[in-house]
Amino acid sequence: MLKLKLNYFSFLLIVNLFFIIVDLHPQEIDIVPYLKAIENGKIGQARDALFELKEKNPDDPSVMFLDAVLKENGQEAIVIYQNIVDNYPKSKYADAALYRIFSYYYALGLYDTSREKLKQLKESYPESPYINIANQNLSALESSVDEEKESREEEKEKVPLESYKFTIQAGAFTNLDNANNLFNEFENAGIYCQLGEKTVAGTTFHVVYAGKFEKYEDAENFLQVVNSRFKLNGSIVPIPTK
Repeated sequence: MLKLKLNYFSFLLIVNLFFIIVDLHPQEIDIVPYLKAIENGKIGQARDALFELKEKNPDDPSVMFLDAVLKENGQEAIVIYQNIVDNYPKSKYADAALYRIFSYYYALGLYDTSREKLKQLKESYPESPYINIANQNLSALESSVDEEKESREEEKEKVPLESYKFTIQAGAFTNLDNANNLFNEFENAGIYCQLGEKTVAGTTFHVVYAGKFEKYEDAENFLQVVNSRFKLNGSIVPIPTK
């Protein structure tokens, strides 16, 4: 629920700010009319326009931003936002994209990662109005997250360990140091992880697992985030029995 509220709230903030402050670079397509259409509930109109815009201007960062806004899958949108930040840092939409990434990771519970994104926003775009928005809403977000965290902790006490059925096999390494490096990356990002071992054809692999889930759908959603964020090719597996 927090993620849904946050995504919608962030979108409205971005749309309203664009109407007021956006001074489009002459090389970028003006997508403000389509953002207005989305705000007015005319999503189909924006999608139709996007199809033509992508054909004519596939490398335009403003078109990419519109594409991300229209994505129903949050993980796919984050990949596009990150592409704008990495490859089009001078775009007028880069700071907005970075703010969306910050908000998404925070709502997902990846707090260390989200704070890294906020730090990047402040360092790369010190004049960005999204910094004030982030600062103003950070305490509210943290309060909401704390409430959710307490609720989840209470629920955890009611859920026996055997209820968790799935995890993400993020990597398997013959070199223990490589496995530990990935393990540490997950720990630093605030992601639950553990190490295991598998022996295949006489070779021992050190396996890194991330997350634990009751439902396959939850693991599937998290898998997309992990693969994109850490440049992996993980897979969903049953939680190993000891």
